[in-house]
Amino acid sequence: MKKTPEPLLAVGLMSGTSLDGVTGALVRIEERSADDVQVSLLSHYTEPYGEEREQRIRGAIENGRAQDLALLHADLGEWLAECAGNLLDHAGVIPEDVAFIASHGQTIWHLPRRSSFQLGNPAVIAERVGTAVVSDFRSRDVAAGGEGAPLVPRADRMLYSAEDAPRALLNIGGIANVTVVPPRGDQAPLLAFDTGPGVMVIDACVQKLFPDMRYDDGGHIARSGRILDDVADECLAHPYFAEHPPKSTGRELFGSAFADSLIARCFELGGKTADAVATATHVTVTAIGRAAKFIPANLTPRDVVRSGGGARNPVLAAGIESAWKGPVHKRFDDLFFDGDAKEAVAFALLGYLTWTGRPGNEPCATGAAGPRILGSITPA
Repeated sequence: MKKTPEPLLAVGLMSGTSLDGVTGALVRIEERSADDVQVSLLSHYTEPYGEEREQRIRGAIENGRAQDLALLHADLGEWLAECAGNLLDHAGVIPEDVAFIASHGQTIWHLPRRSSFQLGNPAVIAERVGTAVVSDFRSRDVAAGGEGAPLVPRADRMLYSAEDAPRALLNIGGIANVTVVPPRGDQAPLLAFDTGPGVMVIDACVQKLFPDMRYDDGGHIARSGRILDDVADECLAHPYFAEHPPKSTGRELFGSAFADSLIARCFELGGKTADAVATATHVTVTAIGRAAKFIPANLTPRDVVRSGGGARNPVLAAGIESAWKGPVHKRFDDLFFDGDAKEAVAFALLGYLTWTGRPGNEPCATGAAGPRILGSITPA
């Protein structure tokens, strides 16, 4: 009989497509059986990038040279290590007590089924913190014919499924993604995919039109504007929204150029600055609402649990509840823990699966040829 691994401490690091910073989560992982892994959040910490670091990352994404990417790879390793170190200091935990750090890295380019490219040198993290690092989670899924995203569905199934009904877990980050999981213990296939932009286009519109603001805090700008239906319809005619899962996307489709086009069309039709933000918000809401049409009858969710930065925008939240009728809408924070830490916790669990030699992807979500052990391990 295979021995159950001993409980351990681990750190998950997540830096998402919104480019706002790195979130670290310190967790305790206890495995009671192969089907019962408990992950307890002990502490979490967010290290904002700040304007200078964010602009470096944006510059690398939009027109980075080999030298720029190489230097950013090293510097992101430093920034990720900085977040992990500050998290451990804050929690009063020494690195020697942590089994590993699971680092997602910062996505620079995502081309589904071809390449998914994250920067943040794991060797730098291992050197600075003195802890083993699990990293490069997406590459193996892509090599196996998968999208490389979304990867959090395995954690969503293991940690957040409901007892007696399917549940939808909606994360509204830079890109919005949804996982619909069967009831707990039911190993039937789940459904997961990126619905399209989350706050990425909204934030881009705010930053271009209101230079002193980074995002639409409280949804006040969108609330003051009017939705230009013709512009929204043109945006929603993008082929991505009609594609069937498995599918994933990123800044390559819904980045700066998409926002520029939306703003230009709004102005052509006589719209004002707030109208562009309101229209971008409506595009996100509608794309998420349309996601329900891809859900098979046997996975019809009883509730939708939302998390991510966009979940704090009341205009987005109210719009989603109106667009996706049927299930009860809930906040992740009210059921589990601070939703800001959700994806960092997910990657800590994915790191644990790699650490113990088990697959971390869900082929039904990514389209990979089969289950794969994800990532690489850099020793302490």
